[in-house]
Amino acid sequence: MRAGVGIEVCELVRDFGDRRVLHEVSFPVRPGRVTGFVGANGAGKTTTMRIVMGVLSATSGAVREDGQPVTVEQRRAFGYLPEERGLYPKMRVGEQLRYFARLHGVDRSAAATRTSALLERLELASRADDVLETLSLGNQQRAQIAAALVHDPTALILDEPFSGLDPLAVDVLAELLRERVEDGVPLLFSSHQLELVERLCDDLVILNHGRVVAAGSVDELRRSGGKAYELHVQAGSDLDWVGAMPSVRMVALRRGTDGDQVAASELGRADAEQEVLREAMRRGPVRELRRHTATVAEIFRESVQ
Repeated sequence: MRAGVGIEVCELVRDFGDRRVLHEVSFPVRPGRVTGFVGANGAGKTTTMRIVMGVLSATSGAVREDGQPVTVEQRRAFGYLPEERGLYPKMRVGEQLRYFARLHGVDRSAAATRTSALLERLELASRADDVLETLSLGNQQRAQIAAALVHDPTALILDEPFSGLDPLAVDVLAELLRERVEDGVPLLFSSHQLELVERLCDDLVILNHGRVVAAGSVDELRRSGGKAYELHVQAGSDLDWVGAMPSVRMVALRRGTDGDQVAASELGRADAEQEVLREAMRRGPVRELRRHTATVAEIFRESVQ
C-alpha cells in the first residue's frame, strides 16, 4: 500500500465458535486523516485491528485498498502497535529498533539513522543502550511506538497508543503522528481517552457490541445530532420552566464555570430558540443563548445507548 492511499474495511464478520463478535463492520481509513476507533471494552476494536493487520482472519468480509484485498506484502509496510506489547524485554532499546527496521527491509545505514531520529523525538536518546525491561512503563510504551514507526510505514494501525503516557509525552507523540498523517499516511487508532480523540481525530468510528453504530467526520457527527442550545442565566435563577416549553427537551441543568445557571436543551423547531430567549428575558437577565456543539464523549454516549 502506498502512503496517500486509504484503507477500506468492508463488511467484516468474525466468529469465535458460535459467538459472533463482529457484525459486518465497514468503514474507511482515509489518507492524510486521523480516524479514531472507540467503543467499550469488548466492542470488537482489537479484533478488527488484528484482521486489518492479518493477525486474525475474517470469517467473511475483506480489507481493501484501491478496491482490491490488501496483500501480505502491503501489510508488511504497515506500522502496528498491538494491544499486547511485542518488544523483547531483555534486548537493548536502540538495538531492537534497528533490528525491526531491518526486518522491514530497511538497509543498515537507514535503520540506524531512523532509530536515532525517533529516539531523539520521543525523548529516549539517552536510553538507547538500556535494556527495555529497565525502563519505566511509559518509556517502554514510547519504545513500542518507535518500533511501529521506524520503517516509515505506509499506514498506521495503533491500538491504545497513548496508554501510560504522561501529558508531555502525549503532546510529543501527537505531533509526531500528525506529521506522518500530513504526509498522506492513513492513521487508525483506538483509545478510551475520549478527550484525546476529540483533540486529534478528523474522523470517528464508534463500535458497540461488534457493530458500527456511528461513523463519519467528527464535524458531520456533531452536526447530525439534535438541534441543541445552551441558555446561560445568572446564578440562582430558576430554569425548570425550559423543559416545559413546547418543542423543547431539557437535556441537562448545571452550573457553569463562572457560576451561571446553564440549561442544555434540544429544540424541535427552527424558531423555538427565539421563544426560549423571549421567555428567559421576560423572567430576568440572560447571559447567553448559544448553539451547543456535541463533544465526542456526548456523541459516544448517544450512539451506544
